[in-house]
Amino acid sequence: MNIFRLAGDLSHLLAIILLLIKIWKTRSCAGISGKSQILFAIVYISRYLDLVTTFISVYNTFMKLVFISTSVATIYLMYVKFKATYDHNHDSFRIEFLVAPCFLLALLINNAFTPLEILWTFSIYLEAVAILPQLFLVSKTGEAESITSHYLFALGSYRALYLLNWIYRYYAEGHYDLIAIFAGAIQTILYCDFFYLYITKVLKGKKLQLPA
Repeated sequence: MNIFRLAGDLSHLLAIILLLIKIWKTRSCAGISGKSQILFAIVYISRYLDLVTTFISVYNTFMKLVFISTSVATIYLMYVKFKATYDHNHDSFRIEFLVAPCFLLALLINNAFTPLEILWTFSIYLEAVAILPQLFLVSKTGEAESITSHYLFALGSYRALYLLNWIYRYYAEGHYDLIAIFAGAIQTILYCDFFYLYITKVLKGKKLQLPA
């Protein structure tokens, strides 16, 4: 554990809280991509299957359970409880074109050819691109609500901080994981345009708009 990983976890937790607050308070999931939420649920479930085989710490177990349970809860809110507010028409990204290549890549490039390691690697690759349906939705609708923008910023910050975590671990511990570093870099790059617009627009009280 180090300050970058802790900050990353807290940023991730903040993103989830902001998302759930937005959906529950407005009684609407408008502007939120259900496709991205499905991908995140796949990410957490496939990554944290080691819950049944390995105990690392109470903190580690708690955070894994939180991420799994909140991702499933978000899907329930979007596809069941507030289904009428879900924008099916604009949330049209074909996620199978993300899931299949990521799984094939995990089979080809991994640290060990074991079921749990392949699923962990798959989750790393998939998380790197899981935000694409959300960015695609914002681009199609033309803008995002402020709280949705805050959610996306916190989510992007989480991966950027985890990238710093890996850099810190390399210099402090001599440990690194090229798969996690590469995927984290790709994910951070995908957020770059959003980060720029967030800083120049949202923080100045304007609505965030992505180019179509």
